[in-house]
Amino acid sequence: MTSPVDQFRLCPVGLLTNEYYDNIDTFVQEASEAGHDFVATPMAHPSFRRVLHEDKKDINKSAIDQWRNAPVFDRQDLILQSAGCSDIVVGMLAEWLQLDSIDESIRVNSELALKQELAWASHLGLLSVIYPGLPKGALSNTARAINHATGSLSFTQLWVRIPISDTENMEKNSTWKQWNKLRMLTEQNTKIYVALELTEDLPHDDILDMWLAEPVKALIVPAEVFIPNAKGFPVLPKRHQAFVKKVMDKLRPNILVTVPIVHIHASATPSTYQEYIRYLNRNLPELDQVNQFATGYQDYLQAPLQPLMDNLDNNTYETFEKDPIKYQQYEQAVYRALLDRVEPESDITTMIMVVGAGRGPLVDCCLRAASKSGRKIHLYAVEKNPNAFVTLQNKKANEWHEKVELVFADMRKWKPSKKCDILVSELLGSFGDNELSPECLDGAQKFLKDDGISIPANYTTFAAPLASTKLYNEVAAYKDLEHFETPYVVMFQQVCELGPSQPLWTFEHPNHNYPTMDDDPINNLHNIRYSQTKFTVDKTMTMHGVAGYFESVLYKDVTISIHPDTHSPGMFSWFPIFFPIRTPLQVPQGAQVCLDFWRQTDKKKIWYEWAVTISKDNEDLAITPIHNVGGRSYWVGL
Repeated sequence: MTSPVDQFRLCPVGLLTNEYYDNIDTFVQEASEAGHDFVATPMAHPSFRRVLHEDKKDINKSAIDQWRNAPVFDRQDLILQSAGCSDIVVGMLAEWLQLDSIDESIRVNSELALKQELAWASHLGLLSVIYPGLPKGALSNTARAINHATGSLSFTQLWVRIPISDTENMEKNSTWKQWNKLRMLTEQNTKIYVALELTEDLPHDDILDMWLAEPVKALIVPAEVFIPNAKGFPVLPKRHQAFVKKVMDKLRPNILVTVPIVHIHASATPSTYQEYIRYLNRNLPELDQVNQFATGYQDYLQAPLQPLMDNLDNNTYETFEKDPIKYQQYEQAVYRALLDRVEPESDITTMIMVVGAGRGPLVDCCLRAASKSGRKIHLYAVEKNPNAFVTLQNKKANEWHEKVELVFADMRKWKPSKKCDILVSELLGSFGDNELSPECLDGAQKFLKDDGISIPANYTTFAAPLASTKLYNEVAAYKDLEHFETPYVVMFQQVCELGPSQPLWTFEHPNHNYPTMDDDPINNLHNIRYSQTKFTVDKTMTMHGVAGYFESVLYKDVTISIHPDTHSPGMFSWFPIFFPIRTPLQVPQGAQVCLDFWRQTDKKKIWYEWAVTISKDNEDLAITPIHNVGGRSYWVGL
């Protein structure tokens, strides 16, 4: 039986044909009986090409004028003549469209034909149509015509058929560049998608990975790409197989197999190819804990938490408490700190203070660590959320008893009578410091003895330039400045980094290097940060924003991380953070991405500002404005 998670990863499999059937209903029925979910077929017969009037010797001016004044199909031109099977048909537009022809008559008539075909597809209620492919040269008029024609579509999507092959080396990558040019000329039109077509020789993996950041709605796998296995059944070569599975896993596309040439594989039947594709789909790598937790949240924009301004609800606490890895690491850190702090069989009682105790998971970690280490502890649990504090009271009454002393207070304002040996907190956000861990621990630091231990000991923020048409379009849909100047917590899926992430800054605790008054910071200026990092891009790409991560040392070599290179296996408490930029930036191969990032503060809030400069050969190619100046769109309240 297929699990619900596996159901989420299943991809529809269809059959694509370039043949022109007189009875399309029979073809659709046969394809359906062979196990296909849908079919892709030309909408019109080749006879429709007559509207181009390419034969200048036999030109009929009145016919041209009639076509241009009122473009209309002759019913004999149409393969799809009714909406009888429109729910399982993807229409294929005419392959002879020449929207960038230097011949004005052919160019104009091609555009009229495009409009007529799309209007017919919309009339039938087709959910998708396939554009035959982009010209290799100029495509400005192709982009304009497609952009204009799709504007009148209600819900029909346009899939642009794009073949990729090993001729697309990293230096040229002309296929992606043509797609990118179309995408930019059409203002990231959200009705235009990619139908990526595999060829027998795939390009370099770096080129393939670029397409994971594009709106790939369909993957075309021609029968000619398959090879026979030992029993004569068609299978994909290993590289093709790996890429198809990666696309299935990341993008959940519609998969299209083509009608095979007769006898191309000895043991093949009409259903053999789709059965193999479904086999690959069913046998994707098992989802790890992080991806199981994130199912349904991939590329979903979420606002970061406001931990001081808002009291978390019960469901939020419960969700984060399900993460076994985070608390396993915290328990190990406290255990190691206790061993270092107190000699074995000592009668000394170690005072531990858990600040921001929530519903008590860190308290449980500390108690388990104490039991495991054999050390005596006295534990304070400090929490400001009145609703979470009720749960703490219940746990004290039913489980902890005299082992734990509860304190209902804001950690920044409470004045303890004694100082602690170990201060434990879980105040980190996806960007490390974005949930105000520095400010909170500044206020709580007065609880700690001069030689006391803070868990965590430090955390470092990382950033990387990111490509993601999906995320950019999600932000752009709001159509305002505020959303382009707001960071989002996102489980990345359809993304590609332009280069490996680099560190921006680090916060360390305890921090005794700022002026105080009555043990509290005089101001928050010591928590301001600024960093400039530079990335050299090895292939031409489009930048849509910045990815953010963090690494944290809890104690000595005990760490937690959401950085891609060091991610704590199985930990799902944090997704990465995404900082958009207002306008996508074209980054040529060999160019440098310069990222400026600020963490700013005043008496009431902290906020981030960011800007990007693209340069090459000491010339600036593009410069963004500084985003979120003064925290005008996004801030975290103190």
